[in-house]
Amino acid sequence: MPHPQIKFGTDGWRGVIADDFTFANVRTAAEAVAAYIHAHSGSNQEAPAKGICIGYDTRFGSKAFAGACAEVLAATGIPVQLANDITPTPALSFGVRGLGAAGGIMITSSHNPAQWNGVKYKAWYGGSGKPSIIAEIESYLGQPVPRSAQPAAIHEYDFLPDYLKAIESFADLDLIAKSGFKFAIDSMYGCGLTILSDIFTRLGVDHVQIRGSQDPLFPGINPEPIEPHIRALGEAVVANRCDSGLCTDGDADRIGAVDEHGNFVDPHKIFSVLLSWVLRRKGWPGAVTRAFNTTKMLDRICAKYGRELIEHGIGFKYVCDLMLEREILMGGEESGGIGFQRHLPERDGLLNALLLANVMAEEHKTLGQLVADLQAEFGEHQYGRIDLHIPDDIKGRAIARARALKAGDIGFDGMTILRQETLDGVKFYLDNPDSKTKPNAAETWILLRASGTEPLMRIYTESTSKDTVSRLLESARAFALGS
Repeated sequence: MPHPQIKFGTDGWRGVIADDFTFANVRTAAEAVAAYIHAHSGSNQEAPAKGICIGYDTRFGSKAFAGACAEVLAATGIPVQLANDITPTPALSFGVRGLGAAGGIMITSSHNPAQWNGVKYKAWYGGSGKPSIIAEIESYLGQPVPRSAQPAAIHEYDFLPDYLKAIESFADLDLIAKSGFKFAIDSMYGCGLTILSDIFTRLGVDHVQIRGSQDPLFPGINPEPIEPHIRALGEAVVANRCDSGLCTDGDADRIGAVDEHGNFVDPHKIFSVLLSWVLRRKGWPGAVTRAFNTTKMLDRICAKYGRELIEHGIGFKYVCDLMLEREILMGGEESGGIGFQRHLPERDGLLNALLLANVMAEEHKTLGQLVADLQAEFGEHQYGRIDLHIPDDIKGRAIARARALKAGDIGFDGMTILRQETLDGVKFYLDNPDSKTKPNAAETWILLRASGTEPLMRIYTESTSKDTVSRLLESARAFALGS
């Protein structure tokens, strides 16, 4: 049944602490998870006896909220492995799969501002719950769950050792150690804490660490590895003469980076660097997936190496679905969530940070040089995004007006619309005059997408230059606001 304050979006439920994210509502969400698990008592993978893993991030109250979830589940007879300390989301997911648990709950609001917290559900396979799973959990919201005569046990568990062993064996640490490169590491006060720094210290890799302590206020930033929040990392890179900066978000499942000059390297370039390297150096099999709002450079890289490219909706759950259905090399989304099927059907910022260092070491190039090489080979691709916090009525009218636009109409920044796509939001491919003067020019497109869970519209665009991106975003902002 619908619940007035709990709605699961693309990756769980999020709310404002003490407003809708309360102990009562968290317990309601946990009861729905318990009901889902009990409904699958005959399943090989999701039987209640297999238990639930629960982890939590650095946010205010996260440990206590995790404890409340554990008590609810245990009271219904489901054993719980409760994290003994702050745990990155990918480590929790790895633990769910490794322990053969029925599923997992992660208390985190990922990259949201400090006043937010959330509940992510991880399925038995170690990745985001499929849409069908999330819909079923939602259907149990507010329904009573029978209590067990004998509550199940709650055991504290350290999810880190097995997870760290996995990511350290996935990347070539010896190569990184021998590279001579210097790195800056930024955990944004989130779950990454000193994990990367500890690995580099053990390897003898020269590095500096910023924002590696727990601070639930995330002073001055949202723990999202994009501009402007990543600027301190760029300053640290320049001040300490590093060859790149590596950043993870609030729950360490997303990656961000800056080059040796302190310039922000957007997630699309990170995905492209990793994909190009894997196809060139590793030759691992499988198709490549990307979300509807990600760079078309990935299409060009896949075309060069003869790999199938699958475009899907926005949210890593779509990547996860594909990884469960067929052979997928890697998949990702616009916000820095990138995953490798051979590791986990889950995004992993810590693993991808190690892999970026691995690419630099193997290619003997700084991050800036790697990005420049891609731009030279596949054409200059520049990307931008703005978030408009607008009332639902304005948001709805903007989307309706966008859907009414068609090929041949004048769209954004005076450019003619070539075609419209509506896989997830409303996307326009535009006839950019600059494309006729640039070799191997990137396609120009803009996407308007309304959030289904909050009064928010995101506008994304990609084009041939930063100037064009800026103009397109401002044109789309004015359109969305009705001016």
